[in-house]
Amino acid sequence: MSAESPSRVDWITSNCQLLAATAAEFLETKPFDGLSIGTAIHLEPKTAALLTTLKAGGAHVIATGNLNSTQPATVEWLKARGIQAIGVATTEATAHESTIEAILAEKPDLLLDNGGDLFARVAENPYVRLKGGTEETTSGRMRLMPLRDRLNLPILVINDSPIKQFAENRHAVGQSLFESYMRFTNRATQGRRVTVFGYGACGKGTAACFRNAFATVSVVDIDPVTTLEAHLDGFATPPRDEAIVSADVIVTVTGAPHVIGAADLTLLKDGAILMNGGHFPHEIDVAAIRQSPLVEQAIRYEGESIETLRLADGRAIHILGGGHMANLAGPRPLGNTVESMDLGFTLQARCLELIAKGGVDASACVVPVPPAIDRAVAEAYLALNR
Repeated sequence: MSAESPSRVDWITSNCQLLAATAAEFLETKPFDGLSIGTAIHLEPKTAALLTTLKAGGAHVIATGNLNSTQPATVEWLKARGIQAIGVATTEATAHESTIEAILAEKPDLLLDNGGDLFARVAENPYVRLKGGTEETTSGRMRLMPLRDRLNLPILVINDSPIKQFAENRHAVGQSLFESYMRFTNRATQGRRVTVFGYGACGKGTAACFRNAFATVSVVDIDPVTTLEAHLDGFATPPRDEAIVSADVIVTVTGAPHVIGAADLTLLKDGAILMNGGHFPHEIDVAAIRQSPLVEQAIRYEGESIETLRLADGRAIHILGGGHMANLAGPRPLGNTVESMDLGFTLQARCLELIAKGGVDASACVVPVPPAIDRAVAEAYLALNR
């Protein structure tokens, strides 16, 4: 391949039609002229389309990634286009935190956060010029809600948009987790017993995709109303321990820590596969599991991000991606579909535009996307795809 040949980043960004239309508009309107935007979000090709859209709007963009999801080719692509990308591919919390601190040292006017890494630090060390920003995830919302009084800034939560809930979380996360399971393992799903922890939008999509692949799917959720919904949707809803004991595959998509831990080793069947789809690598407490006295040997398959733990009683369990978000870990991490992220990232761009223009005040602190933006983004997408 010649040096001039387009890359996968070029392919993905060229297929983000809604962001391209938004960028063309922003080139004329310049909503971020004179402003800087600090971002901490997975640095992969679809994010590149978002960040160049913000740059088209006049922003100086300073970008880092999240744990275990930064793709070096994307970082280089962004740098070549004038984005100050400082993300590094790492699973080490200390290295990741140093890039977060580097973003905040620039004191950006707006923040685009993913998991609350930026805003949680702003709550401890606020600065005057910060106008507000966006948070992408359920995990981030849960982290920032207790900090609202200290933040006192407009922060719009993209995950609470109905568009993100059905387009990305239900449809795309379920599909990408299923596809990632196949890329990791190359194992059949037909006739396998799969337990999905969490029946929010991501859990709904994940459960549906595995069922559509002829697996027998159980759902566990701490909310009895949500569990009833899963039951009426046709999924088995056994008690938690029973769901673990029967599972060939366990997928966590809850946003909560320590859903599966060392205490569950006695319940897991021989050959069980553990996979996390939540933002933070703590839904499966991999560190505690590895350190359990029941574990006698750890085997890591080179280049595959699969770890097999052999237990004293002869059983083996398999952990995919070290407990990191599986659809952006392991072999060929593709993440969610282009179309779903095109929608979600256009919500990001429009929310940041609204905050930059002073369209919301501090009373909108960790709240959903305004319905007017949802309607406008939906209409724009439909106009491009009818």
